[in-house]
Amino acid sequence: QIGLLRYLTERYGHISYERVCSGLAIPSIYAYLRDTNYAPEHPDLAREVAAARDATPVISRWALDVAEPSELCLATLRTFVAILGAEAGNLALKVLATGGIYLGGGIPPRLLPLLEEEAFLRAFQDKGRLRDLLSRIPIHVITYPDVALLGAAHVGLEEAPAAT
Repeated sequence: QIGLLRYLTERYGHISYERVCSGLAIPSIYAYLRDTNYAPEHPDLAREVAAARDATPVISRWALDVAEPSELCLATLRTFVAILGAEAGNLALKVLATGGIYLGGGIPPRLLPLLEEEAFLRAFQDKGRLRDLLSRIPIHVITYPDVALLGAAHVGLEEAPAAT
């Protein structure tokens, strides 16, 4: 991750967690691993990534291909998941989220197999003397696709004036 930070700093200057911990980060992580020769890039994959407006779904599909996953793409998503775990742990500590952390958005539901691997939980809990506290915080992935709309509708109904 230090190498990734250096790589992205050279390209963009300031690097925020959003730069490495959102769906938009996946192509950047992929480019770093590709450019540092972490693993070979399949020619078909290179063509698909180059042609894609958003390479994230392409990288995810190649990583999660059960028959023959791309080592480069799988490493990309595992790096992303480790960063997501670390930042989720940071957030849990910042707000003392003893009731749990809920991961939402488009990416976590698609990466459930990787989120269930030990690396995510290890990154989440790797906070030194606060590890024990974090080990007691439940982590949930929101899989319902329209949960944000339902929440907004609920608030709207709560805020609407009562019908007379």
